[in-house]
Amino acid sequence: MIPLDFPTQTLPLPPVTSKHHYEKVAFVASTAPSARKALKSLTARYGNVPPGEADVIVALGGDGLMLQTLHKQRGRKIPIYGMNRGSVGFLMNEFRENDLNERLSKARKSVVHPLSMSTTDIHGQCTKSYAINEVSLLRANFQAAKLRISIDRHVRLETLICDGLILSTPAGSTAYNLSANGPILPLDAPLLALTPISAFRPRRWRGAILPQRAHVTIEVLEPAKRPVNAVADNFEVKDVQRVEIAMDSSQDLVMLHDPGHSLDERILREQFDW
Repeated sequence: MIPLDFPTQTLPLPPVTSKHHYEKVAFVASTAPSARKALKSLTARYGNVPPGEADVIVALGGDGLMLQTLHKQRGRKIPIYGMNRGSVGFLMNEFRENDLNERLSKARKSVVHPLSMSTTDIHGQCTKSYAINEVSLLRANFQAAKLRISIDRHVRLETLICDGLILSTPAGSTAYNLSANGPILPLDAPLLALTPISAFRPRRWRGAILPQRAHVTIEVLEPAKRPVNAVADNFEVKDVQRVEIAMDSSQDLVMLHDPGHSLDERILREQFDW
């Protein structure tokens, strides 16, 4: 029997998970017939406001549309909820017309930051763009690319002869980077993956894992003889001679995923599903 003066402790109640309520929904869709059909049906059911007035944007398509939508809304911090009407749909949720408001209210946020790519081409023209998945340097003719790699202004690899080079964010590590045998990075890892494409010299170099704060500079050696193009997601700059890449942590890009299907979970699952 416990004495009456025995000290007791009141345990706190578990926190109540708050739901997000989005009143103004904007729908955007790819040009695929299934996406256009879904757009018409969902608009009739839930209404459709312009993206600039919306609390949340629902993207109907594949991963390409999700990336395009994130790029267009960059700087607004508006959440994007994708429903798959494309092929792969790694970044998307399952498509269902029913209970959209309930699904949006329960969705979990994944926040990613883009890479900033600054290029200088052989004519001296400078261009700046952003990448959510990766920045890729790709040879532009039959000649292999010859590159010099510097990290934080210090030359780390004097000469890399290869078909190309990828610098990937954690969000993009399961895309082109994985196809080139690069490592998969957890979404919350403060890391970047630097992965060569068909490295010829040095033959055994398999890439590097870099801190997210790293400033990467890639110089194209012999650019006239061995032309190289730089690509930030779907934006391409031809005939580059210098590319500087750094993560812009000041920009938050927000994706929404159904519980149990977060981007973290998908990246983890990708490492075990064969």
